[in-house]
Amino acid sequence: LGRAMAMRPKLLMLDEPAAGLSPVNVENLLAIVMSLKERFGLTVLIVEHILKVVMETCDTVTVLDYGEKSGEGTPEEVKDDHAVIEAYLGQEMDDDEVRATFDS
Repeated sequence: LGRAMAMRPKLLMLDEPAAGLSPVNVENLLAIVMSLKERFGLTVLIVEHILKVVMETCDTVTVLDYGEKSGEGTPEEVKDDHAVIEAYLGQEMDDDEVRATFDS
């Protein structure tokens, strides 16, 4: 992140930034990304499989399923999109199960 920010970018692209991090370090990463985004007015593009990162840092989420867009919207809209739920979880789930999955 330090090298990327040295160039004063308008767009910061992060490819699975939370991969291999402990839960504590994921929280630290989220705080750093949000701080950079607000402080420098950055647009941040994140490719990530850890839902917590996506749901807590993104204003807009685009979901790809085998390279095809299966959903797009705010984190709340995506969390409630049945096509996204089925693509990500492989089955239809009740609302409580979906919330538990996206919030963990």
